[in-house]
Amino acid sequence: MEKPFDLIIIGAGSAGLTAAEFAAKLGARVALVERGKIGGDCTWSGCVPSKALLTTAKMVHTANKAKVYGAHLESVPIDMKKVRDYLKETIGKIYEQELAHLQEFPEIELVHGWARFLDSHTIRIGERKLEGRAFLLATGAQPNPPQVPGYFEAPCLTYEQFFDNEFLPKRLVVLGAGATGMEMAQAYGRLGAAVTIVDVSLLPTLDPQVGQVMEGVFKREGINFISGMATSISYESGQFSITLDGDVCQTITADLLLSATGRRPNVDGMDLGKAGVIFDDGGIQVDTQLRTSARNIYAAGDCTGGFQTTHYAGWQGYKAVRNILIPGSVPGVSRLVPLAIFTDPEIAHVGLSEAAAQVEHDDRVHAAHLSLDKIDRAVIENNLDGFVKIVYQNNGKLLGATIVAPNAGELLAEYVLAINHGLSVRDLAESMHIYPTYSMGIQQLASDVSTEQYLKSAVGRIVSRFY
Repeated sequence: MEKPFDLIIIGAGSAGLTAAEFAAKLGARVALVERGKIGGDCTWSGCVPSKALLTTAKMVHTANKAKVYGAHLESVPIDMKKVRDYLKETIGKIYEQELAHLQEFPEIELVHGWARFLDSHTIRIGERKLEGRAFLLATGAQPNPPQVPGYFEAPCLTYEQFFDNEFLPKRLVVLGAGATGMEMAQAYGRLGAAVTIVDVSLLPTLDPQVGQVMEGVFKREGINFISGMATSISYESGQFSITLDGDVCQTITADLLLSATGRRPNVDGMDLGKAGVIFDDGGIQVDTQLRTSARNIYAAGDCTGGFQTTHYAGWQGYKAVRNILIPGSVPGVSRLVPLAIFTDPEIAHVGLSEAAAQVEHDDRVHAAHLSLDKIDRAVIENNLDGFVKIVYQNNGKLLGATIVAPNAGELLAEYVLAINHGLSVRDLAESMHIYPTYSMGIQQLASDVSTEQYLKSAVGRIVSRFY
């Protein structure tokens, strides 16, 4: 048996890489075990290639609508092989950066292979046995395909294969109207495919106004949405036939089919039971400090079945190492997880929705809304689809925010900071913002709410009567 490691991390995605670096900085001897590629889904089949594809599609879309601004350009031909090459180049650049950064820490030993537990302190990787004082499970998640008859007999794609595609289909069907489905539907629609999205509703977990805005955007761009679910799939002579059950039962055809119906945690094949780790199909069970049922084993990121975002996984990886290696403990689970969907316009949300806030706080909750066409920068750039919405209490304390606008993911950071530190709507109203920017809309909305609150107060009513 080799000398024990201070920490063995299984999985080199966002959570694992963040955890390994932090542990190394604390002086721990770390083994980072990865059975696949360094970087995980985000680098190879998620955030990086999807945003690169969206960038390409936006370039094409901007050129095609340039006539609105007085610039008449020729139609843009699409070379999907070059598009795919651009995605691969982007992935390669990010991967090289991650690998080079990892190699800056001699305390980290990178071990390739499939880890299986022998007990709560020992794993086997091939013929090698590694012993660790503590473990962090950061094994991520994988596509969760729909259990539809015919699906597994047809060459359906998930996000794991989608970015290797090198032909532009005439017709693309996307099963699932979550983040991945919405982003890829718009990207391929802008590249020239006839796209149909199938789901019960668009972005069903978000504020209903978000889906309403995006349905209008998609309709204008020629992307078709069908409310329903697939009941069978067949494939013959290069063509998919998908039977749907919904408002109207029908059969649609496609040259390419993308399944974007969610993900499930990677928990199988590691003999977690031998280590005393409790898990189920929903993920590895952890407490608020990210400790599993085995005292020396922690878990972070997508494998725990919580919010599935790269930034949350990295945050949890950091918190887990802090709890493993530093005395005392801090919470490793948060309700305040921001999310963004990188459609055009972008969608971003943090905190409680209006409906959730009403359930939690009863009638002490209010919501305010500002349409994008009231923000001068949006009018200047002819980006009028979207809004800024906040949810707050009687005392003005912010509870949640939703933005549908260009660069919404960037704009949301102000709300994340405000909610995290208990700031009020008035605090945002009194903070000077630059004109003309989209962030000016945050101050506009906060000022409207603060003024209304003031005028309803006793002092405000007296002042109003006086004048």
